[in-house]
Amino acid sequence: MGNLCACFSHRPAKRRIRPVKRHTNPPPAAASNRWSRVRSFRKDKFDDSELIREQAIAAAILFGQQQQQHNGSIPPFERSASLRYPNSSSSSSSSKRQSLPRSSSTRARSLTDPLLQPHQLVNQVTAIDLTGSGIDSFDTNGITTLSQYVKPLTDFLEKLDEGQKVILVGHDFGGACISHVIELFPHKISKAVFIAAVMLTSGQSTLDLLKQAAASNEIIQQAQIFLYGDGDDHPPTAVEIHKSLLRNLLFNQSPAKDVALASVSMRPIPFSPLLEKLSISDRMHGSVRRFYIQTPEDNAIPITLQESMISSCPPERVFRLKGADHSPFFSKPRTLHKLLVEISKIPPPSL
Repeated sequence: MGNLCACFSHRPAKRRIRPVKRHTNPPPAAASNRWSRVRSFRKDKFDDSELIREQAIAAAILFGQQQQQHNGSIPPFERSASLRYPNSSSSSSSSKRQSLPRSSSTRARSLTDPLLQPHQLVNQVTAIDLTGSGIDSFDTNGITTLSQYVKPLTDFLEKLDEGQKVILVGHDFGGACISHVIELFPHKISKAVFIAAVMLTSGQSTLDLLKQAAASNEIIQQAQIFLYGDGDDHPPTAVEIHKSLLRNLLFNQSPAKDVALASVSMRPIPFSPLLEKLSISDRMHGSVRRFYIQTPEDNAIPITLQESMISSCPPERVFRLKGADHSPFFSKPRTLHKLLVEISKIPPPSL
């Protein structure tokens, strides 16, 4: 989930050490029938979340060191989703001829995904790691509510200066997360952008929509692995995607090297927040301008489901990112960035 907000660090959370069991079968019928009973593959090895966390941090540090060697010095690593190009007062011919810095990606540039010019770039885009996500060390199995999951974002919004507003961008389950905080802080949010994201109406849960997608998509049914942090006789505590099906489900149009990086960085999704039904109102949630970016080649949230969500809860405008899979920040990063810049500049509708 990406957000236009500042980065911050977390104190490592104290965690209970407890065994986590992975089930390839649906949750026991005696426990509850609230979740989707789907098939999943058995994993041969247990993922070590701490190892994944260390790998992600090491990759970030290595990237920073390489940039320092190349440029002499750079600002501290901020986990920004876009490069920063400071304004220059120099008018020399050498500065006019200066080319854009090379991207750290090895992806071949597509003619349909052109390189952006400095004036087209957003000045500050920073992704916040929600609880148990990214390099946040909290145990995903211990997350029991949506409020707990989005707490890093609500903490940030609470600390905004009086009158300051941000644009929130949510992807996938991040759509439900930004809808939750919009209801709490509508006066601090100028726009909300949903990218291949869950966009709920009041009384709906994320699982309600994901069941619709799974009913007609065998890949989704096969890819889910339920985790039982509280034991077999309790409901699932988290869900993750089988590594062998990641590309088909999430990255079917994305470069192989980006998929490899994502596969070692992904964390399980807490299960309880998926069950939580959202309570939103026209007075709060309805007061914030919403925009949706569709991904036509999406296998995780198919375009038919995206159309259904848009019809049920119409945003101000809808954009279609041609050729994008569920992860357009990999499959169409420059075009996605251009769309986000365009949305950021859309003026309020005239009365």
